[in-house]
Amino acid sequence: MIHSDQGTHYINPLYVNKLKELGVTQSMSRKGNCLDNAPIESFFGHLKDDLDIKSCKTFDEVKTLVENYINYYNNERYQWNLNKMTPTERRCHLLSLP
Repeated sequence: MIHSDQGTHYINPLYVNKLKELGVTQSMSRKGNCLDNAPIESFFGHLKDDLDIKSCKTFDEVKTLVENYINYYNNERYQWNLNKMTPTERRCHLLSLP
C-alpha cells in the first residue's frame, strides 16, 4: 500500500496504472484534510532522523534497514501520544475495548 495526498502527480493515470500493474493499493488523504497525512508524516520524520540510509550500499540493505525500523517502530518504540504504548500495543488495547 502507498499513501499520498491528492496531488496531480499522484492522480496521473500513468502513475495510477503503474501502481495497479505492480499490485500496489493506492490510498489518498481526503481532499482538503491535511490531518489525514499527519501520522505518516510523523513516522517518516522519525525514520529520516533515526536511520543512516546513506551508509547503505545496496537497495537490499536499505530495504532491510527500513523493514527493521518499521518492526521496531510498531513493536518496541513507546510513544507518549499513545499513552506510552507501542502502536501494536495501542491497537490491541483499542480492539479489546467493548
